[in-house]
Amino acid sequence: MLHGYGSSILDGAWLTINLALTSMSLAIVLGLIGAALRLSSLKGLALLGESYTTLIRGIPDLVLILLIFYGGQDLVNRIALALGYSRYIDINPFVAGVCTMGFIFGAYLSETFRGAFMAIPKGQAEAGLAYGMSAGKVFWRILVPQMVRFAIPGFTNNWLVLTKSTALISVIGLQDMMFKAKNAADATHQPFTFFIAVAALYLLLTSLSLVLLRCLEKHYSVGLKAAEL
Repeated sequence: MLHGYGSSILDGAWLTINLALTSMSLAIVLGLIGAALRLSSLKGLALLGESYTTLIRGIPDLVLILLIFYGGQDLVNRIALALGYSRYIDINPFVAGVCTMGFIFGAYLSETFRGAFMAIPKGQAEAGLAYGMSAGKVFWRILVPQMVRFAIPGFTNNWLVLTKSTALISVIGLQDMMFKAKNAADATHQPFTFFIAVAALYLLLTSLSLVLLRCLEKHYSVGLKAAEL
């Protein structure tokens, strides 16, 4: 059915999964940093966090991908040339894709995490401090578990969007499953066959993600319904 290109597309699918997971890991780190900036009592830090989220969310993803990849590569080479390194530095498309997607979705997650932290009653942290816990223990043992429960719905939405947005990275030469499918379609002149196969793989990936994230949500909501009763 796929004219011998099935294994190639599966290799691209594995690369897509790695790209999505690595990008989301970076996005989580940037999202937590962005949320901390937005919640900071220092106006300068809060303005910095707000500028980051507003700027990134206001520009189309494809424009940012092209801007960061080509502009970032040009900037790196200019800096290297200024430091006396004359050879051209070619940035790996996978690294560029991870940095780009992580940077973009870090802005979205920062708003998700900020809202989740704000949903936690202030008395929770105050009770932990009054009990004698350090600020670090209050953060990791009281605030983070509750933040995760509040953040999961928004996180799920961002993860699903990110997995679909990985298809855009093929424009910078990353040989993901979209790149492989396009090459196969060009060679066989049957684009519908290969793109419908890729669509099915994306649908499978997002369906499995929903199942896993629902299990995670149930884990962090243990005892919540009983407490409400």
